Amino acid sequence: MSWLILFIAGLFEAAWAIGIKQCSGFTKLWPSVYTLIMMAISIFLLSVAVKNLPIGTAYAVWTGIGAVSTVLIGIFYFNEPRDMLRIFFILLIIAGIAGLHWTVR
Repeated sequence: MSWLILFIAGLFEAAWAIGIKQCSGFTKLWPSVYTLIMMAISIFLLSVAVKNLPIGTAYAVWTGIGAVSTVLIGIFYFNEPRDMLRIFFILLIIAGIAGLHWTVR
């Protein structure tokens, strides 16, 4: 269950990362409120997951899930570059997440 909670926490990390883009340096009220709520949920879920997972592994997986999700959202919703080299490095992050998951059972 801790891995599922950690995965969801990573998705909330991506949500607040996208919120940062929308709130323009916390100058827009509702995007800023959204971003802060997503941050709080993400951190809370991370704190729940680390009760049963090593902090180093959990933090690396959390940031990896957030990073991959944010890049994919950027590609599909903000028309950011989608060249093969960029996709290759995203796959390396995914491989790192999977490797960390497999080493902690």
